[in-house]
Parts: sequence; structure tokens; C-alpha cells
Amino acid sequence: MNNDFLPLATKGVQGLNPYQPGKPIDELERELGLKNIIKLASNENPLGPSPMATKVITANLADLSRYPDGNGYRLRNKLAVKLGVAEEQITLGNGSNDILELVGRAFLMPGHEVIYSRHSFAVYPLVVQASGAAAVVTDAKNWGNDLAAMLAAVTETTRLIFLANPNNPTGTWVDRISLQGFLGKLPANIVVVLDEAYFEYVTEPGYPDGLNLLKNFPNVIVTRTFSKAYGLAGLRVGYGISNNSIADILNRVRQPFNVNSLALAAAEAALDDMAFIETSKKMNTAGMKQLTSAFDDLGLSYIPSVANFVAVKVGQHTKTLSAMTVYEKLLQSGVIVRPVANYDMPDYLRITIGTKQENEKFIGLLRQILLSK
Repeated sequence: MNNDFLPLATKGVQGLNPYQPGKPIDELERELGLKNIIKLASNENPLGPSPMATKVITANLADLSRYPDGNGYRLRNKLAVKLGVAEEQITLGNGSNDILELVGRAFLMPGHEVIYSRHSFAVYPLVVQASGAAAVVTDAKNWGNDLAAMLAAVTETTRLIFLANPNNPTGTWVDRISLQGFLGKLPANIVVVLDEAYFEYVTEPGYPDGLNLLKNFPNVIVTRTFSKAYGLAGLRVGYGISNNSIADILNRVRQPFNVNSLALAAAEAALDDMAFIETSKKMNTAGMKQLTSAFDDLGLSYIPSVANFVAVKVGQHTKTLSAMTVYEKLLQSGVIVRPVANYDMPDYLRITIGTKQENEKFIGLLRQILLSK
């Protein structure tokens, strides 16, 4: 009996490779028997979740036998008030990745083209290929989105553009004036997903708030998440903000109960804990300086980042050490970082900003590895 069912899958799915997340802590514990492992691989908040969120999770445990509110009324209402938008503009997702998938399901089909930049989030090509659409990958500029190259790539079959701001895994960003100019030159029938998963961490004065663009550019969808600054990655809750018409389309393809009840309650509570967000931002700013200063001391180049991670070039630092070798040596010492060769960055590692103590341990091990070649 033939057990190979791959030929039965759609052509787009046949060529997909599953997304590879950062290595889990328990997996490294099983493999090497290590304890006190530090994970600086998945851009998680090193402070954990907001205390307000954990408190409400405990209070809602008794209702786990009930389905969650399929419309997420309370969270959508609170987001609408906080963001100054209508509830009808919000689409809730099982993480912001879910919103990206919904956009692909709603708007893409074979014959369409989707534009995104080199070194962009790995989920974009997965969404495009699964839909049967064609990816148009533009060259990056200084490791970030080259808006001029994106404009030049537009054709009559362009349906969608993915633009992460800040970009993952490079941490680069597009300023307000450049983004407005770019959107103003695009045909109105091209949907633009402005992926703002890391926007809470940005302190640059010229950084654009995507919500301010929605009035003049109704083809824009802004996606955000509670997985990063809010520290709720394990609960998987994100959201999209768009005009009412686009939100209505996304909600037509959204699965019922796609956000679980604990995630809804925790996200709602976390929105009130702005002191936690401010503490997280301050720690991130200090940690970024801590890491980049160490890279400067070690003579390592890195990509200036406005997010909660930084990509550092460790490959080719010596003739004997590759980025993967450094990654493996860090693993053996109980520190997990993220290799980014799959982003066409084979000489780089992406390092999530941790606590001061976590950063110190990573820096010490990195120095030891590089100097003991």
C-alpha cells in the first residue's frame, strides 16, 4: 500500500518546509542534561508575563470546560478604546501569525504575486506558497526593506505586500515619511500588511504608528501581538487592525474560537499594566546597549536594531569558527540563540535581549568561544 500522500497535497504545500522555531529549553535539557538554561532565541520578554495577566489566568481556570467567546467581545472592546479605533476594525488571531494566514486565505490565489523583502519574517513565504501565489523577493537595503525596490516590483498581478516594521530578524525600520510616500505611490487595490509585532520597543521619534495611516490608506492592515512586550507568547494572542471592509473579510475566514479563553482574559488584563510595558522597554534599552557595547569591544559587526533583538556577525570572525559553530558551542554551555542562515544571513546569529544577568552570561561565553579558537 502506498503511504506517500504528498502528491495529493496542493502544489504549493508540496514544496513547503515547516517553520523552524527557536530551540525549546526542555529539548536542550533532554539532549544535554543541562540545567539553568538561558534562552535568547525567540524574542520573548525575559521578565515573563504581566502579573496582572497571571492573576486573571488563575481566576479563569474554572471555566475551561466552556468555549471561549468566539467574537472576543471584551478584548476587542478594550483594544478599540485603547487604540482609538472601532471594534469592527479589529480581527483577533491565535498570535499575529494567524492574522497573516487569514490574509493569505482571504486574498491570495494562483496567479497573484506577493512582494516582501529579502531577510524578512519566515512566515511570509509560507503563507504565499501555501496559497499558490508567487513570491517576489526584493533586495534589501542596509538589511532592511527597500521601498523603492518594492515599488519597482509591482505589476498588474501584485495583490499583497508584507512589510515588517521593525523587521525580523534584522531589527531595521522604515521611517514615517518614507512609508507614507511609499503607500501613496501604490495602487489602491494592493493590500499592504504592516507587521508591527515589535512596535512597543521602538523609541525612535521618526517611527510611524501604523494606525495613523489607516484613514488615508484603507488598503493597509496593521498586525500586532501580545507575544513580545506583553510576555504572553505561550498563550498565542494577536490582532489585526484594518478598515471595516477588510476586517469583515478576515473574520469570514477566521476559525471559530481561534483565541482561547485564558488568552483573551490575560490579554485584556495585560492592556492595563502599562508599568510592566515601561519596565520591559527600559530593560530592553539597557540590554541592547549592554550587548552592542560588548560586540564593539570584541570587534564584531552587528545590525543596528530598534526591536528586542540584535543580529551579530560572528561567522568569518576567524578562519576556524562559523556562525553555526558558535551557536553549537553556546548550546553546549546552556545558552540558546538563533541562527539565521535560513534568512540568507549565514554569518549572523540573532540574539534576543535578556535580563542583565542573562546578557552577561552570553557575553562571557561568546568572548570565551571567540578568543579560544
